[in-house]
Amino acid sequence: MSDPARPPVPPSSFPTPQPSPSAGLPDPPAGATPGEVHDHWMHRAVALARNCPPSTTAFSVGAVIVGEDGRALAAGWSRETAPHDHAEEAALAKLPPGDERLTRATMYSTLEPCSARASRPLTCTQLILAARIPRVVLAWREPLLFVDCDGAERLRGAGVEVIETPHLAPLARAVNAHLLKG
Repeated sequence: MSDPARPPVPPSSFPTPQPSPSAGLPDPPAGATPGEVHDHWMHRAVALARNCPPSTTAFSVGAVIVGEDGRALAAGWSRETAPHDHAEEAALAKLPPGDERLTRATMYSTLEPCSARASRPLTCTQLILAARIPRVVLAWREPLLFVDCDGAERLRGAGVEVIETPHLAPLARAVNAHLLKG
């Protein structure tokens, strides 16, 4: 029953859902071990990081959010839609706030989620905690280049399982070679 005091909202005024770039990400092979699954999604995140417009003041990062069914829910990369976008933030923005699937999901990020940020009110660590994502897999701890990051420790301290894949850190570093020269 509609409220006579409120005029109906025409369907054309609702935003048109946009396809997630994660739609094209293949699933890991059947029977993959947990380590192989982590490697699979991290390779996808590294591929996304290669989409980042280069910057001399920010890392190029890719992120994939994977649901409990092992399928990608969303993906993003640094500077995807705006100069200050972070990869985790871009991926999370593609899902509705309070999406319950996030409470059983895994965030894959090529770089440790930020814990200090000047360009936005919330860090990626805070966004992950607010989304209630229980597991984060990262390839590379953020080097002391721009800020002193302790995102992994903050996540662990809040009860998030943090899995590091340091054998894939060279791939994440390679995407950021322009920052690491010298």
